[in-house]
Amino acid sequence: MPTLSNQFSMYDLEAGCDEAGRGCLAGPVTAAAVILPKNILNTSNHSVDKKWMQFLLENLNDSKKINEKKRFELKPIIEDIAISYAVTSILPSEIDEINILNASLKAMQECILKLETIPQYIIIDGNKKITPKRPFHNTTGKIFTPNELAFVQNVPNECIIKGDGKYLNIAAASILAKTHRDLYMEEIHEAYPKYQWKQNKGYPTKDHKLAIQQYGLCEHHRKSFQWDKNMQQLKLDF
Repeated sequence: MPTLSNQFSMYDLEAGCDEAGRGCLAGPVTAAAVILPKNILNTSNHSVDKKWMQFLLENLNDSKKINEKKRFELKPIIEDIAISYAVTSILPSEIDEINILNASLKAMQECILKLETIPQYIIIDGNKKITPKRPFHNTTGKIFTPNELAFVQNVPNECIIKGDGKYLNIAAASILAKTHRDLYMEEIHEAYPKYQWKQNKGYPTKDHKLAIQQYGLCEHHRKSFQWDKNMQQLKLDF
């Protein structure tokens, strides 16, 4: 049986949101939104085998608490059982333009807009609501239409600190954000193997920092992060 709560609100269609890659030096920040059946324990969705449903409920948790093999086993089950889900990545060029916090929030907003089923309520991992006070002044990436902006400004939402370890729908979003982003990082690793993104996924590991010292930055690095004045060496701290 799950150790996480099914959902936060009493609404039938509650979406959970989370992101992955916020603390990386390279690659996108990726967000996901997931609407699970309200009573997932008694779901009538028979497309998922009972043993896999049991596996989902017993193992679904914050993606950081689950190993890579289990995350990728959970991914297709979540995508199958979800009423609706969406994944969005914000690339480094846009992160550099609007900053990583705004990029993380915007990625979640885009996910909400992409859901095929309109959520009645949204819960977000962290301490920042996704409701924007004003449009992002970005020239890259998606530009919200007036109707889209009005929706994300008014949709009911609540932020929950460590929500990915408390609610099933946020945990599901954390799994999808993490696995989709990891697959992307493995793909771009093929073009830039010297940074070892297949192993470090763009995070500031010692090997990644040393590779940046040796080879400099590439198109997938976030240029707005704390580099030296020549943008060729990261300030190392290890």
